[in-house]
Amino acid sequence: MYKGGQMIPEEKSAAVAKALREAFDVTAPDEIRQIPNGTFNKVQVFRIMVRGTPYLLRVILRTEDPTCHFTCMGAAAEAGLAPRVRYTNVEDRVSVTDFVQGVIPFPRSEALVRVPRLLRALQALPAFPGRAGHLNTSCTFLLQKGPVVDGLLQRCRTMGVLPQDQMDELLARHAQLASVYAPREAEMAPCHNDLFKPDNMLFDGQRVWLVDWEAAFQNDRYADLAAAANMIVTSDADEDIYLREFFGQPPDPYHRARFFLMQQVAHIFYTMAFLILQSGGQPIDWSEPAPDYEEFQRRFWAGDVKLDETPAKIAYGRVHWERLLRDVQSPRYEESLRIVSGRKV
Repeated sequence: MYKGGQMIPEEKSAAVAKALREAFDVTAPDEIRQIPNGTFNKVQVFRIMVRGTPYLLRVILRTEDPTCHFTCMGAAAEAGLAPRVRYTNVEDRVSVTDFVQGVIPFPRSEALVRVPRLLRALQALPAFPGRAGHLNTSCTFLLQKGPVVDGLLQRCRTMGVLPQDQMDELLARHAQLASVYAPREAEMAPCHNDLFKPDNMLFDGQRVWLVDWEAAFQNDRYADLAAAANMIVTSDADEDIYLREFFGQPPDPYHRARFFLMQQVAHIFYTMAFLILQSGGQPIDWSEPAPDYEEFQRRFWAGDVKLDETPAKIAYGRVHWERLLRDVQSPRYEESLRIVSGRKV
């Protein structure tokens, strides 16, 4: 038990004490406060104070090896893209980094320029480790082939959350995109892979920091680009700015097509993840209209919506599903399929 009444999990007490001793030569923090971590209770996050300076302590309760996580986080920190790393221990699954206090709201007009520039800097780093042996929790998971993805699709089909005709449409669009959007070595780059959450892009008033690197690995560069864009790109003009800042020049038709198709993969992924798998079997009233996509994403970006309750998860899944249905009916969808399928791997 530390000052302030906060409790480190008993099985991690010795590991945390070692971290504090090696990082700061203290046996306990001056203050400690747990930071809510949504539904992901297998990781506990604390803001600690040591000699008047705040730091972030992460305690991983899962059993998988965090080597990839810590390696990617360290590389990003060395490049000034993530907070400075003060301590990591793979065996203990504990890390300590500088604490960044984000400014809320992070204006979307600022993010439209700053976020793609940050992603361009991230993807210019030396290659991250691959994800062999660990679950890919980004939307590109759906582009893999094999029994794991097949099992997920079958589970979604049998749960009955979507009406049958809509489930058929979702699976058909998945099959279409998976057949066209082939992985290309030239498009692989260091990726954060968890940028659908605004909390992982912290603006301190001067610069943007990427935090929470558990999902990071070498991935298709459009995965991060599409996930962040869903929250901050609201028009064709916004997309022009966003992609120009990322590529450092006006994007060509192939760039635009691949970006647009990855957005559709993301819409399917978040429909499955939140509307189907995290709805808790709660019946959905399909007679009620879905929230407006742009308004929901605006509120999500501003922190007015949190995905820690079932109704919010269902709403999040529904807005992605409705946006997918709209986008696949647009001329741009067929044109993007044509352009990407015509590019040799």
